[in-house]
Amino acid sequence: MLKFLGFGLRTRVYEKRAGKQKRLYLCFAVKLACSGHKSYDGCHMNKRAVVLFAFWSFLLALPALAQAPARGIPRAADGKPDFNGLWQVLGTAAWDLEDHNGSLRMPAGQGVVEGGAIPYQASALPRKRENFQTRDINDPAEAACYMPGIPRATYMPFPFEIIQNPKLITMSYEFGHARRSIFTDGSPHPDGFPDFWMGDSRGRWEGDTLVVDVTNLDDRTWLDHAGNHHSDALHVVERYTMTDPDHILYEATLEDSKVFTRPWKISMPLYRRMEKNVRILEYECVQYIQEQKYGNAKPVGAK
Repeated sequence: MLKFLGFGLRTRVYEKRAGKQKRLYLCFAVKLACSGHKSYDGCHMNKRAVVLFAFWSFLLALPALAQAPARGIPRAADGKPDFNGLWQVLGTAAWDLEDHNGSLRMPAGQGVVEGGAIPYQASALPRKRENFQTRDINDPAEAACYMPGIPRATYMPFPFEIIQNPKLITMSYEFGHARRSIFTDGSPHPDGFPDFWMGDSRGRWEGDTLVVDVTNLDDRTWLDHAGNHHSDALHVVERYTMTDPDHILYEATLEDSKVFTRPWKISMPLYRRMEKNVRILEYECVQYIQEQKYGNAKPVGAK
């Protein structure tokens, strides 16, 4: 009946809960209608009016009753959100962060850039166009198996594992055996260190959001397979916010005074991998490239 009226409660649990609320409401209304009326007719007439009022009042309240309560997020021993597990982006950001059409080995996709377009300086656009034209042979990750850098490692089409403790969070990526450590012990970025493929990451908590400040990023990494690029001045601030036990909202703000006109932001959900016995597997990128080019690649230890 409730579905016929268009309210369509989401699950049987909420239907039963709403039904129970309705019966209690109507029973109370009937009792109220008959109080002070000794005759059957008086009670019956008043009861009809009160029951109709109660019924329509209940229908007006149904949308609030139909809202499912927020699912609690898992907590670590220190009370912080527990990110432990395997996660993966399901989207096309690895191919192109902006809106793009499909092509051979490149699915069409909707952009993840806030505002739609990456704000390049005019002087940086020619390199972007050149990268796009030569992407199949010059993409550092896809063509040479270099580690993808940050933030690209997050949205590569491979899972990654988060291992968390109060002072250190490690992210282990299936692509290229890449790994990074996020120090959450309050230590600063090191002075005088060279740039790294995966940069230097320092984390802190803002409420239930993990904020990661990333510096010392190697300028040879690309942001996607479309050739979007950056310089050695790239500074990334990531935000990881668990929205329910199986989803994390990932946001990253990128700033590079040599390439972009202003800071810009990307965002996308991370999905928990939940298959039975799910784990990080082997993606031996270097071996695959060697076999393709020279036909002499062998697994480690093979004779």
